[in-house]
Amino acid sequence: MASSDETVLTLRKVLTSESEPLARRFRALFSLKHLACLQPPTETTLPAIEAIAAGFSSSSALLKHELAYCLGQTKNMGSVPFLQQVLNDAEEDPMCRHEAAEALGALGDAGSLDLLISLRDDEKQLDIIRETCDIAVDRIKWETSDERKAEKLKPSDFTSIDPAPPLPMVSEKPSIPDLEKTLLDTSLPLFQRYRAMFALRDLASPPDLPTAVPAVEALAKGLHDPSALFRHEVAFVFGQLSHPASIPALTASLSDLNEVGMVRHEAAEALGSLGDEEGVEDTLKKFLNDPEQVVRDSVIVALDMAEFEKNGEVEYALIPDSAATAAVSA
Repeated sequence: MASSDETVLTLRKVLTSESEPLARRFRALFSLKHLACLQPPTETTLPAIEAIAAGFSSSSALLKHELAYCLGQTKNMGSVPFLQQVLNDAEEDPMCRHEAAEALGALGDAGSLDLLISLRDDEKQLDIIRETCDIAVDRIKWETSDERKAEKLKPSDFTSIDPAPPLPMVSEKPSIPDLEKTLLDTSLPLFQRYRAMFALRDLASPPDLPTAVPAVEALAKGLHDPSALFRHEVAFVFGQLSHPASIPALTASLSDLNEVGMVRHEAAEALGSLGDEEGVEDTLKKFLNDPEQVVRDSVIVALDMAEFEKNGEVEYALIPDSAATAAVSA
């Protein structure tokens, strides 16, 4: 069995090697994320965070945005400087910068508020940057608010730290039409609409809940929102849910060549999580030669995820304990 130091080093080499297949680099990333997120932190936590951050030298926007997401899940402030650097870099891909801003919100880093507020209020910034910073600011403020302490939140099946918490339960029987109305109301703050989104997500899991299909159908309407950021988040939520009822909406988003890349790529990855459903792999394969790099890359990863789903593997990763062996023998 490899030592923890050797494991992190081996995974880092796989992650940062441009000659490694992209799907394999993703598996290395998710192994590093596992180590970086262990609670309480271990001696491998910071090396794993640094290994993830080393991947920001990659040319793949898809990989880099996933690095930022993973750092935001660590609950470790050692991730903050790397994320601030990405967010501050005007030359970086906007999708990566957006994910870095979202990750700073997920970490609840009050020290990043000034940066997030300045970008939120900078009219020269792209909408996805400004909107993400807006949500991140509201999330950090919510974390430390009296409002949070008073809220009764429904226990979630998902362990992810989301851009916004679900709306609090106001009754034992949540109203999907009310949540849908909040979800789709563009006059409301994005943070509040995101809260409705994650409340609907939690009503769609497990998939056999009586509220599941109606919640998925409500969420699917969000894929027609004027905000690309909002549409991409709905697709991300569908990836978490892996509910077959989302397949038609995800297929439509991926197939729409006028849709922006950050939404189509998220739709492709969400379909990858449904890879054992009939017809999904065939749909994904149609986009292996898509004009957009981020979509092509996502399809490669999604097909690898689909293969993993069909094989019934336990975890989509180069499992840490066997990582050194796996990296050498592959």
